[in-house]
Formats: sequence, C-alpha cells, structure tokens
Amino acid sequence: MLPDAIELVIVTPEKQLLREKVVEVQLPGENGYLGVLPGHAPLITELGIGELRYHHLGGKESAHLAVVQGFAEVLADRLTVLAETAERAEEIDLQRAKDALARAEKRLASNDPNIDWDRANVALQRALIRIQVATKQRSALVAGS
Repeated sequence: MLPDAIELVIVTPEKQLLREKVVEVQLPGENGYLGVLPGHAPLITELGIGELRYHHLGGKESAHLAVVQGFAEVLADRLTVLAETAERAEEIDLQRAKDALARAEKRLASNDPNIDWDRANVALQRALIRIQVATKQRSALVAGS
C-alpha cells in the first residue's frame, strides 16, 4: 500500500530548513522540474535553480522556496533535498534580490573579457527565482486578506 504522505527534508550547509509531512513536491531538476508523490520510485537527481513547491498534509495551501543547486534523494516515503542554498519566500529580502538582479544584468551586459560568465549567469538566475518566489508569496498574502 502506498503511503499517504512523504517526509520532506531540506538541508543547506548552514541548517536544516524544513522537515515535515507533505503530499506533493515539485522541485527544479538540472534538466527540468520533477514532481514527487508518495510512493515515488527511488532516484537521485541533481538540482538546478528554481522554485521548490510543496503541498502540506491535510490540504493546507502550498509553500514556496527558492532553491539553488544541490541534490535530491527520492524514496517512497521521503524526499531529502541537499541544496547549496534554499530560502523560504518570507525570508527573501525582495529589494536585495532586485539589487542582485541589476548587478548580474550589468555584469552580463559588460564587454569585460575577465567576467566569469557562468558565475554571472548563476547570479542572474538566482536573483530571478528569489524575486519570483518572494513576489508569489506576497501576492498570495494580499489575495488572502
């Protein structure tokens, strides 16, 4: 029989960010998004940069996190995410993310031959996903008021 929920564990080098029972997770794989439900086949995947979304047990609304690279291990009853960075929507400083986006765009538009293009592109993607996640959270709070 399939489990009703899976335990979602999200860990960064600094801390364990989350450990709770959920009924569905969507996470950014290196080559696209992956959906995980209870009873999913075991796998290990590399994470990309994107939004991790999950639905709470008991029908509570979904939560959103910004995730930047790492790995995920999926088992039938547990999903462990080892992320380079992961932030809850409410922890994101929107102005700081917008400032980082402006810096990344300026760096990528530069003609400086010494620019690390890969690093600048990751900074751009990270800023964009942080803005997306924070904006969704704020919009949901306003709509729920």
